[in-house]
Amino acid sequence: MGEFRFSANPIPPIRYNEVWVDVCAIRVRKFYRMASVVSVPARTETTIVPTKPLHDVTEPAASGRVHAVAARAQVKMGRAATVPDGINWFTLIAMSAFHVGAVAALFFFSWQRLAVSLVLYVLAINVGIGMCYHRLLTHRGYHVPKWLEYVMTVCATLALEGGPMFWVATHRVHHQLSDHEGDPHTPREGGWWAHTGWMLFGESMHDQFDGLARYAPDMKKDRFHMWLSEYHWLTVTLSGVLLLAGGWYFGGPVNGIAMVLWGVFLRVTVGLHTTWLVNSATHLWGSRRFPTKDDSRNSFWVALLTGGEGWHNNHHAHPVSARHGLKWYEVDPNFWGIWILSKLGLARNIKVAQYDPENPRPAGM
Repeated sequence: MGEFRFSANPIPPIRYNEVWVDVCAIRVRKFYRMASVVSVPARTETTIVPTKPLHDVTEPAASGRVHAVAARAQVKMGRAATVPDGINWFTLIAMSAFHVGAVAALFFFSWQRLAVSLVLYVLAINVGIGMCYHRLLTHRGYHVPKWLEYVMTVCATLALEGGPMFWVATHRVHHQLSDHEGDPHTPREGGWWAHTGWMLFGESMHDQFDGLARYAPDMKKDRFHMWLSEYHWLTVTLSGVLLLAGGWYFGGPVNGIAMVLWGVFLRVTVGLHTTWLVNSATHLWGSRRFPTKDDSRNSFWVALLTGGEGWHNNHHAHPVSARHGLKWYEVDPNFWGIWILSKLGLARNIKVAQYDPENPRPAGM
């Protein structure tokens, strides 16, 4: 397809970041062209966008100029790059502890504890990971006021999936090298690796800000995002303290401990696995509407668990689109949340891919 149009505020043509990837021992430079994307709500102005932006960046590092980075600042991703470094024992022990706590929570069931866990799950996984980390910060599929962006980012850290710098940079590398060498979590290197193994080997990247900044310069220039990237664990810890204190006050010490088991350990563990299913299951099973250059697939059941993130083939075909469910039956609660924000005047420049069954080609083809 050629150039396409979407209605939005007048902006200069955006060129997709010229990314030099060092994580797979060779340097790869890629540019892409975009496919049909429109903004919601539509306006009279029209901007011709000849390329596919995955995110809005204004830093010099994203202008297409190559900058030398010290070897110690370069991050290593993919099985071949991280397994030789051995098991990350801190992550393994922490993940094991959360799974033990999740199983223990099942012995302390109550409807009240389930309700608290569900509310925190929606805030962390739907509002935080799906709407904020993924569709807002990583792909800039829409915009919100800065104060709301920060609130949503705090919600995302409740998922215990790392700070905004780590999450955004890792996901952008995934799109750049999807299902090829250097992809952090491709099932081509094993289904278990894509689901969980990639987190358990090699040096933790959560604080490798200099290397991650190559892929997320927009995060690096934001002081709040950088602070939260360093102290992303603080919100989960604080939520645990509040659940313990509140549960203890209203029902005694056992209720306090049970609240922590449900609101932190079980809720975080389930949230991690639902997010990891997008990395693994939606690159293994499901339908392919678009002939993308990776193994991405659309999965109804993963979409139900994640609020619409399971329409992964749609997403890889049109990564900048804030809407992943492109057909009426493809449920996409995370986009519904963005739509509600737009009706409240809090979300603007919402980009939505338009599926053309006569020409079902992904962006860049």
